[in-house]
Parts: sequence; C-alpha cells; structure tokens
Amino acid sequence: MPTTDSFDPTWAAAAAALVLVVLPPAWSITRHLVTLVHEAGHAAVAVLTGRRLNGIRLHTDTSGLTVSSGKPRGPGMIATAAAGYLAPAALGLVSVVLVENGRTAWSLYAGLATMAVMLAFIRNWFGLLVVVAVGAAVWLLIWRASPEAQDVAALTFAWFLLLAAPRATVDLWSHRRRARTRTTDADVLARITILPAPVWNVVFVVLTVGALAAAVRVVGLPTS
Repeated sequence: MPTTDSFDPTWAAAAAALVLVVLPPAWSITRHLVTLVHEAGHAAVAVLTGRRLNGIRLHTDTSGLTVSSGKPRGPGMIATAAAGYLAPAALGLVSVVLVENGRTAWSLYAGLATMAVMLAFIRNWFGLLVVVAVGAAVWLLIWRASPEAQDVAALTFAWFLLLAAPRATVDLWSHRRRARTRTTDADVLARITILPAPVWNVVFVVLTVGALAAAVRVVGLPTS
C-alpha cells in the first residue's frame, strides 16, 4: 500500500487482527462482525440470484439468520447457502487489494452503503444495534479520520476477516460434531446437492485458507 514514510502498517494490522481472532475474550465480541458479514453475504447473493430477501437477524450468541424466498433448489439456492462462510474471506481479500492499490475510500464507502441497505432488512433489535454501530464507526472513519488512519483501520478489518473466516469454518466442524445439528449451511447444502455436509465444510476451509494465502501473496511477505 502507498505510504508517506518507511512505516508499512500492513503487518502491524495483521498482528492486531490475529489478536482479535485468537484471544477468547476478544473473539467473543468480534465474532459478531463475522456474523454480520456472513449474513450480508447470504443476503447479497440471494438478491443477485433473483431470490426475494425477507429479513436478516443477528443474535446475541453470535448466530444469525437470513431468510429469502424462491426456488428451494438449484444454482441460486446453492450459491446463497454457500455464500455465508465464504463472504468474510472474499470481502477481506477484496479490501486488501483495494487498500494496497490506494483505494481505501472505495472499501469504506462500500461498507457504509452495505450497512445502510441492511437497515431495511434487519428484523430484530440486537441486529439493528450491530448494524448501526458498525455503520457509525465507518462513518467516523470516512469523515473524521486521516487517510493513514483509514488505511490502518481498513487493513486491520480486512486481515481480521481473512483470519476469522478459516476459524469460523473450523468452528463449524466442531459445532456439527458436538451438537449433532443438521441446520448449518453445510447441512442445507447437503440436502440440495449430492455432496455431504462434511465435504462442504472442507470446501469452506480450503477456500477461506486460499483467500488468506492470496492476500499474503498480494502484499508480499515482510522483509527486513
């Protein structure tokens, strides 16, 4: 990314993001951001594939629910169900590319626009609180922060998503084995495709780790 001096915040942002993902007290809070992006991914792909978006809920236990109507099977439903766990990795990778190319403002305005649109579809008070809080934080970055601060904040969020995405997919594996649930995105995909839920879980892990590797390739490994 462009810098005015020898300090490159890329890896400092990545280290800060790692703390937000690894430390349990931090993760219990920041996991809500992953859920927000997860449900936004479901919602965006549902609309893009011609489904009708009915509502989004974000819960205090860091779970979420996006309800859309349309064909119960087919490419649109498959893409919608798969989008949740892949959305954080995709958004993180795109954000890193934008910041590295001096387009931080693009990612911030896109984030603000997304929060504004989500307000129309949030169906519970906690979800509304999360969306408003995130939207306010992005607004402050756009109109009150320096370009350098915007870069650091955008990079930290991007690396957070890139690191959190694989963790969420691994947590999904543990959750399915522990709770014996059959309502996860992987289970939904298993019911509408020929692939079993564990295979979909592996697909999520591979793709999210791949996005993280791609982001590292974009910025390059740190040198002395």
